[in-house]
Amino acid sequence: MVKRTFNRAERVGGQVQRVLANLIQKGVNDPRLAQATITGVVLSRDLRIAKIYFATPGGEVEKETILSGFESARGFIKRELARELGLRYMPDLKFFYDGSFDYGAQINRVLKSLQTDDETNNPTTDEQ
Repeated sequence: MVKRTFNRAERVGGQVQRVLANLIQKGVNDPRLAQATITGVVLSRDLRIAKIYFATPGGEVEKETILSGFESARGFIKRELARELGLRYMPDLKFFYDGSFDYGAQINRVLKSLQTDDETNNPTTDEQ
């Protein structure tokens, strides 16, 4: 059994994700961010840059709106994260849209269409 060790950047990234998700849910009054879900946070090894990944039910269509919401709330978010985490240096926050959910939904639609097509072309009958 291999024991996985987490480095400090991974631990702090998990804390940032938890605090940020809670902050978006309860602390940020920007309606553009109401539908955003934080899917991951990756910190650089020196903890100076935090890449924050988000998804939204609206998909690619709402991406720019939510990005502008994050940009306008960046200062507030940094202050709140600094207060909660107590880090010596607060990382620079960079926000990115996580398209993996859209990709998964697209694959699901394709699989369902194949299943529907298969049922249409090869109907099962109980008359055999």
